[in-house]
Amino acid sequence: MRQEWRDLAYLHWRYDPAVVQRLLPKGLSVDTFDGSAWVGLIPFSMRDVGLARGPSVPYLGSFAEVNVRTYVHVDDKPGVYFFSLDVDRLLPAFVARLSYRIPYCWGSTSHTREENTLCTDVNRKWPNKLSNSSIEVQMGQLIEPDALDVFLTARWGLYSKSLRGIRYAPVDHEPWPLRSAKAITYDPVLLQAAGFPAPEGEPHVRCSDGVNVRIGTPRRA
Repeated sequence: MRQEWRDLAYLHWRYDPAVVQRLLPKGLSVDTFDGSAWVGLIPFSMRDVGLARGPSVPYLGSFAEVNVRTYVHVDDKPGVYFFSLDVDRLLPAFVARLSYRIPYCWGSTSHTREENTLCTDVNRKWPNKLSNSSIEVQMGQLIEPDALDVFLTARWGLYSKSLRGIRYAPVDHEPWPLRSAKAITYDPVLLQAAGFPAPEGEPHVRCSDGVNVRIGTPRRA
């Protein structure tokens, strides 16, 4: 598949690696940086989703998404593991659950950019209901990524759990153009729904204008 990821905000918190490991499926090992596991809350706009050599899907191919994720590896091969992905299109959520075995959720989800302010709202309706969650982030200037930024963003694959075990799909895109950022408002509803305790301290925050992405066919890890 190919798609565009635009106007991203990265909010990350430190967690005890043992806390995160308990929530991972068998076969995945949590990745750490500076002795901590990192759990991210990532809102962005998904655009122009389509097959690699076909046209974009009208209407269903562009939508807001907010995911909760962490960083893992299998045999030293790093990747992303998603605990939830909230979108406002029911059919793409259903298809992604069947094909990539990724835990997409459906509800009233919006993500907008007004100049340099990103505003996100999520009200999950399926497969379970959640109270409204809001995020507001102020974007700053372009920056050179540091070692933590690279750890959190340079992930060239995603892992998922299927009935036959762990699957891996390669992800290809140019390096992220990262910006400094400040979280104005956020709440831990989506993180707690994924099984995490409420995060402690202020998040590590970055933003990006976005990249063009290709995602390969998932295979057994």
